Amino acid sequence: MVTMVHLTIDGIPVCVPEKTSILTAARSVGINIPSLCYLKDINEIAACRVCVVEIEGIQKLVASCNNHVQEGMVIHTNSPRVREARRVNVELILTQHNADCPYCARSGNCELQRLANDLGLTYLNYHREIPPSGSDVTFPLIRDASKCIKCMRCVQVCDKIQGLNVWDLANTGSRTTVDVSGGRTIRQADCALCGQCITHCPVGALRERSDTQLAFDMLSDRDLVTVVQIAPAVRAAWGESLGLPREKATVNRLVAALRRMGFHYIFDTNFSADLTIMEEGSEFLEHLKEPGKYAWPMFTSCCPGWIRFVKSQYPDMVGNLSTAKSPQQMFGAVTKSYFAKSIGVDPHKIRCISIMPCVAKKQEADLPTMKDACGDPDVDLVLTTREVERMIRAEHIDVNALEEEAFDSPLGTGTGAGVIFGATGGVMEAALRSAYFLVTGENPEADAFREVRGLDGWKEATFHIQDIPIRVAVVSGLGNTRKLIKALRSGKVQYDFVEVMACPGGCAGGGGQPIHEAQELAGVRGEVLYGLDLHSDLRFSHENPAVQTLYREYLKAPMSHLAHELLHTDHEGWTMPLAPGRK
Repeated sequence: MVTMVHLTIDGIPVCVPEKTSILTAARSVGINIPSLCYLKDINEIAACRVCVVEIEGIQKLVASCNNHVQEGMVIHTNSPRVREARRVNVELILTQHNADCPYCARSGNCELQRLANDLGLTYLNYHREIPPSGSDVTFPLIRDASKCIKCMRCVQVCDKIQGLNVWDLANTGSRTTVDVSGGRTIRQADCALCGQCITHCPVGALRERSDTQLAFDMLSDRDLVTVVQIAPAVRAAWGESLGLPREKATVNRLVAALRRMGFHYIFDTNFSADLTIMEEGSEFLEHLKEPGKYAWPMFTSCCPGWIRFVKSQYPDMVGNLSTAKSPQQMFGAVTKSYFAKSIGVDPHKIRCISIMPCVAKKQEADLPTMKDACGDPDVDLVLTTREVERMIRAEHIDVNALEEEAFDSPLGTGTGAGVIFGATGGVMEAALRSAYFLVTGENPEADAFREVRGLDGWKEATFHIQDIPIRVAVVSGLGNTRKLIKALRSGKVQYDFVEVMACPGGCAGGGGQPIHEAQELAGVRGEVLYGLDLHSDLRFSHENPAVQTLYREYLKAPMSHLAHELLHTDHEGWTMPLAPGRK
């Protein structure tokens, strides 16, 4: 039986279970105690001292995030003592924070900025001593030490959720800061580039490399043909920071905004998601026919953060990866071969730009193994969802006033199976839908494999295609991935096909998606994607007419010689810094 505790917060009677934090108790009755470092169940260390409250009968102010309620407590969350302490604490944080807000990526969406404004700070009473930034501005993930407030969120998220321990405390005393662990640089670390540290940083100390100016430069070059692709998960999030309600923030309204910017062709990554299913699904069935020839289970290869993880942490399992490229890279290869030929344009004149929910995609596009169409990078530039939002603002586009516009053809056609690539379990479900057809010649019920849906970090199921049992698993978040791999290697579990997404909830919760204080929106965005699938006219990748035409006119068949050249890759063709055996 749960013991309930009765207390009073700001004159409001409160009744909550024992061991509830004061912060949680206050929020349960609509009292918002501000904080900077707090992340429920992840970072409850009271480092920022912003969430302090006054408790009658206790002389010292108490941090509300890591102190529990007690029977009869009378708490004041905004008394004169509390306000003064909170103001001083924020001022002290600002003395070591680079507050050049106008050109910060988080300006207008910064928890410290909002808190300073709420406290009415117009000047500092203390001397400022800003540490140097130390930023490597060419790497996809950038840490600016001059903006770090030492909240420890990035450390805890990377340790507890992703299990990579990339970040740690460095130095001592007043020089204490957060830096890459082990005295390494970020380029030397085994960072997966999942970007979860970025989305959980309360300020602009962590961000993705900004490539927006390069995109504008490409758009203004009259000698170039600009082709842009929109990833599945982007359509569920792009309007969040632009004030659009979800029902109005459709992908076709984003298409209209991109046309206003001047892109020549606007296509849907759903097309190449469907293409990925044809290649990866066919590859899996080929493995089933000759099981002794391949390593088991077969892992999906759509997520570059996962690829970086397995290459650095379990390099002996790289052979388990599907050789299929990700949808982003398949799209680039098709654009600079088949599409370039169809419109009669020199592929060297094409600039293929991606809008992705992901930071790792920036690094993926730069890999030396992703230049198969014409010798140039298959994808020239990757923008996160946040970056394209900034470009829309820079172009002064009123998205509320835009009418929906259609994708261009032929690479703008996608199916519901392609849409759900953006949610954890979606790749597996889409693959099974088409694998069933490729084996039986008939479509299954479109929702026959819905058992792999949901936000559980590790899901498993067994499905039968004719008399063949297919044991599958779906995992999201790299901490969960490590647990699954350990279970596989110890023989505790056995699977045939495993989907891995580096970010919790899949691409919908990707490290390049819009940031909202104290909100995890992967589930909400994922439901949007499943809703789009449910109402799609086509729900099977193999029914995509544009994909069918591509095979008929150009690739001939899945897993053909040309398909292998353009759509598959050698995962051993590049190394991670900490990969065992690296010379």
